[in-house]
Amino acid sequence: MKWLLPLFLLSTTVTAQVQRSNIPSTERKGIIADQFIYETAAFPECHASTIVETPKGLVAAWFGGTKEGYKDVNIYTSIYRKGKWSAPALAADGFINDSTRYACYNPVLFLAANNELLLFYKIGPYVQGWTGWMKRSSDFGKTWSKSEALPDGILGPIRNQPYLADGLLICPSSTEKGGWKVHFEFTPDNGKVWSKGPDLNDAKPITGIQPAILRHDAKTLQALCRSQNRTINETWSYDNGRTWSALAQTEMPNNNSGIDAITLKDGRHLLVYNNVKPPASEKEGWGGRSPLNVAISKDGKIWEPYAILENEPGAEFSYPFVIQTKDGKIHITYTWKRKKIKHVILTAPQPTAGPAKI
Repeated sequence: MKWLLPLFLLSTTVTAQVQRSNIPSTERKGIIADQFIYETAAFPECHASTIVETPKGLVAAWFGGTKEGYKDVNIYTSIYRKGKWSAPALAADGFINDSTRYACYNPVLFLAANNELLLFYKIGPYVQGWTGWMKRSSDFGKTWSKSEALPDGILGPIRNQPYLADGLLICPSSTEKGGWKVHFEFTPDNGKVWSKGPDLNDAKPITGIQPAILRHDAKTLQALCRSQNRTINETWSYDNGRTWSALAQTEMPNNNSGIDAITLKDGRHLLVYNNVKPPASEKEGWGGRSPLNVAISKDGKIWEPYAILENEPGAEFSYPFVIQTKDGKIHITYTWKRKKIKHVILTAPQPTAGPAKI
C-alpha cells in the first residue's frame, strides 16, 4: 500500500500551527457541525463510541464509568433527533449473574435488514478475558431486550461495524490473548447461529486487532486493522468475505490506537485515524492520540488528506467510528479526552475521476 508523503508532512506542519492557534479553516473543510453528545453525565470517563442510522434517527452508544476496566463501566446510548442528542441512557451493564459483575467494553450498533437494532458488546475483568454479548431493540434504541451471551469463542464485532454480504453478516473480530490476532465471525440470522474463521496472523511479528471492512467490487473486500507494528495492517477477501488473506503491513501509520473506515456511496473509501508514526524504538507501537485525521482513497492503497478533526498536543482524540447516512452526509463519533463523546458531521468530498458507484 502506498502512502502519500504529503499526508504526513501536512499534519506535521499543522501541528506547529495549532500550538499557536486553532486548526486552519482549510483543514476543517467539509465540516458542517460538531458537538458533544452530552455535556454532563453520571460517569466521569467514557470511550469507544459507535453510531448507526435508523428510520427514527441516529443512535450512538459508548462505555462509561469510573475508568476503563472498572466494574461500574456500563454501556450507554443516546438518540439524535432534530439536531439534538438525548441524555445518556443505560443500555447494558456487566452483571454476569447476581453476584458477579465485570466491566463492559466496545459497543457496536448494527441495524439488521428486518429493522431490528443489534447492540454487540463485551464483558470481562480485562480485555484478554472478555466474552461476547448482545442485546436487541425493536424500537430503534428506546428499549432493549435481556442480554444474550454469545457462544463460547465468539466475541462478535470487536469495535467496528459488521458488513452484510449475500445474506451473511460478517463480523470483524480479533483476540489479544497470546498476541494480537485478527479473525472474522459469521451469522446468517442476526446473531442466533454463529461460525468462526481462522486467525489471519500469528502475531510474530505481524499483529492486528479491530478490523474495519471496505468494499471494492462485487467479490472483493479489504479490512484495515490497528496494530503494534507502527502501521495500519490489512487483509483482503476475494470471495465476498468468506475467506481472507494473511494479515500484512501497509505504509499508513498507526499509533496503536483504533481506526475506522467505510466505503462511500460513490465507491471511494474514507479513513479516520490518528496520523501519528511512533518511533521505531517503541516496541509496542504506542504513539500520541492527536491529531485525529480524515483521509480519502480511490483504491484503499493511496490515501489523500481530507480534514483534521482535532489537533491538541498531548490530548487524546481516539477510537473514531464513521458512517455515511442516506442523505450522503458523513457522521463521525470519537472519544474526546476520555471525558466526552464528540459527534462531527461532514459533507462527502466532491468525487473525482475514479471507480464507478458500487
